[in-house]
Amino acid sequence: MNFSKSKMTSIKSDASFRKFYRKIKNKKSSIIVYAKKEKIKNLLNYDSINKLLLKNKIFAPKLLSESFSKNFIEIEDLGTKTIFDIFKNKKVNRLKVYKKILVILIKLQNIKSRKIKNFKKKYYKIQNYSKKLVFNEANLFLDWYVPQVINRNKRSKVKKELKKVVTSLIKKIQLPNNTFVHRDFHISNLMINNNKIFIIDSQDAVYGNIAYDLASLIDDVRLKMSKDLKNMIYKNYLNLNKKKINKIKFKNDFEILSVLRNLKVIGIFTRLARRDNKKKYLKLIPYTWKLIEDRMDNNDVFIDLKKKLEDYFPKKIRKKNES
Repeated sequence: MNFSKSKMTSIKSDASFRKFYRKIKNKKSSIIVYAKKEKIKNLLNYDSINKLLLKNKIFAPKLLSESFSKNFIEIEDLGTKTIFDIFKNKKVNRLKVYKKILVILIKLQNIKSRKIKNFKKKYYKIQNYSKKLVFNEANLFLDWYVPQVINRNKRSKVKKELKKVVTSLIKKIQLPNNTFVHRDFHISNLMINNNKIFIIDSQDAVYGNIAYDLASLIDDVRLKMSKDLKNMIYKNYLNLNKKKINKIKFKNDFEILSVLRNLKVIGIFTRLARRDNKKKYLKLIPYTWKLIEDRMDNNDVFIDLKKKLEDYFPKKIRKKNES
């Protein structure tokens, strides 16, 4: 990258292969998103989804320029403040903020378009969140976390048994894949700029289960919240949503998807530490286990999974790296 007469400041990176820089030129700032790996997803698809959000009156970063051949795009600078940062102030009324977030979530879920023209003037079609893809994501737990904590001579058996249980659980998901899903909808991906809430990190969006993004928001590993607040957010969502939702099926899918998502998260955090030397995420694993435990309690759909997890991952293992 060569930006003459511009001041460039590196911004701390996230859990992806992307690098971010703040560019300042003539007292105006913008963000450079650099991605040599997975650049179709991280640059081209990312901008395509942002365009779709903006078209549907949802705030997202606008593209200012692109240099795809040089592995970067330039987007507007939304500042540095996320909802996560806002919540560090104990005086903030969290439920009030979550109600605003739920309005945005429902707007997202009302998006109908599945094709968007990217800056290469080609159409990008948003993929379906197939059950195979759901399984592949949960499988990250088996591929990365299991080898870390299970002895070599037992690994094959543990993986085989857990694959069987996870496959069975996925078959119990009841609602169709007919809704726009951000796929990483949580408070660290919601930014505040000019008193507006912007959505970032949208490159993995799919058409999937209506319960997924709500599960991602409520059972967020980065933020500890009371069960009462979780229940209030859940009820507020159902009250706000004007679609006819089968509440029994919705709750079933919400809990299954939450558990599968957080198994995936444990796998991703382990991979970040082992492969990418990003060890800061390890301290979140014990709370991720707690979220899984809370959802599995008092729900018969998880009987088999709960038994296997208790057999192979006792409390001592789950609490490792606890801060």
